[in-house]
Amino acid sequence: MRVPPDVSRLLEAWSGPPDGDDELRARIGDTVAALKNLRRDRPDLFSPEAARLVRPAAPAAVVPAPPVARVPVANPDAVLREVFGFPSFRPGQRELVDAVLAGRDALGVLPTGSGKSLTYQLPARVLGGVTLVVSPLIALMKDQVEAMGRVGLRATFLNSTLEAEERRSRVAAVRRGEYELVYAAPEGLEGAAGAALAGARLSLVAVDEAHCISHWGHDFRPAYRNLAGLRARFGGAPVLALTATATPKVATDIAEQLGMRDPAIFRGSVFRSNLRLEVVKKGGDGPGSREEILERVRAHRGESGIVYCIARKSAESVADFLRSRRVKALAYHAGLEAGERERIQDAFLGGKADVVVATVAFGMGIDKPDIRYVIHRDMPGSVEGYCQEIGRAGRDGAPSDCVLLYSWADVMAHDRLAEGAGDETTARLQRQKARGMFTWAEGSGCRHRLLGAHFGEDVPPCGASCDTCDPSRAVSAPVVAGRRAAPRRRSR
Repeated sequence: MRVPPDVSRLLEAWSGPPDGDDELRARIGDTVAALKNLRRDRPDLFSPEAARLVRPAAPAAVVPAPPVARVPVANPDAVLREVFGFPSFRPGQRELVDAVLAGRDALGVLPTGSGKSLTYQLPARVLGGVTLVVSPLIALMKDQVEAMGRVGLRATFLNSTLEAEERRSRVAAVRRGEYELVYAAPEGLEGAAGAALAGARLSLVAVDEAHCISHWGHDFRPAYRNLAGLRARFGGAPVLALTATATPKVATDIAEQLGMRDPAIFRGSVFRSNLRLEVVKKGGDGPGSREEILERVRAHRGESGIVYCIARKSAESVADFLRSRRVKALAYHAGLEAGERERIQDAFLGGKADVVVATVAFGMGIDKPDIRYVIHRDMPGSVEGYCQEIGRAGRDGAPSDCVLLYSWADVMAHDRLAEGAGDETTARLQRQKARGMFTWAEGSGCRHRLLGAHFGEDVPPCGASCDTCDPSRAVSAPVVAGRRAAPRRRSR
């Protein structure tokens, strides 16, 4: 492969000083990232000269920022009360905050709704300098930055949605030290975000959704692999990795991939007593899944809920069906334009839609505490994915229903999706995870206890928070003589 002259000049300019032209550095970053991805997929296209130019070592020419002396100047408890308005820390928060304030790497595996974001937001105010937050949630960065503004933290984001002039302005402000928090996608660290932060005084690197870096995780993303060496690149700042779901094997892989040094590890419990788990096998003499879902939704009339489907077409079909039954429902999936996805999300958060029928594209980072139910029309592709998705219900601690409809046909559907995984190793792992989810659904005993066992936790039988331990409180209606009786609504 012959590298065009203009591309060669851009690549060679990468080794220039970090305080050069910001727009040029952004173009260089975009070029390097694109060519590196192409080289991984088609190495046969590259001559030795071209391969040398796009080796991963190229960005390392960026001069790292000097190490930061971490001398906390504020009391964490006072910051918690006065800045964030909380009287006390939740389980796991204080342990992680103390670790990063001491300059130590830390790994937090905390369930959805446990306040993981506070563990880097609070240190950002205490430590000074800049805290980098690496997040895959580009669509939600604006909301997160606005939320920080409401509590008085100076925050911004650097991602591909910005116009060139706005990006240059923010990069300059980052270098001047005007922000405490900078949100960036992992891909962005190859471009403008990485160039801006190379000249900043970095106090902490927080990696959100850290399971994405592990091949063994349920949502592996190749771009996260580029995060290896963050500590060395950014002046030895401590690394805080956060996720809601990680088996011990995945947690170990996260620490290794990020190059963490003797990390402090805090693992919260997966058991949330306010989530009532129910599992229903599809098929038989009962009505189809659409009617089953309609009954569940009507049992929560006027309350917020999410219905998950495997396929985009299914999400649209179920949403259409619910609307035909006078339910305020909207469909959400990755095939929609960004503006439409944002409109649907805002409608749900603002109470203009009661139900979002979605693929797994919906839910990460959604800050809505009063979701009263999560229904899976189709079985998720892994126990980890299931745990993430039900975790979006009941974040306010109130009772919430989590209903799984499943069948072996769902396993076959996930097998078909695995065929497009790109390589056989990843495809085989996805097939194994789908079968593991089916085995969990078929399991006997307390469902919370089975969930805990998957993540290496010994959870006692819940007693009243699943259909196995307390079948009398089932929301589902029994099938009588081939028809379904009126549903029983459990007491609140």
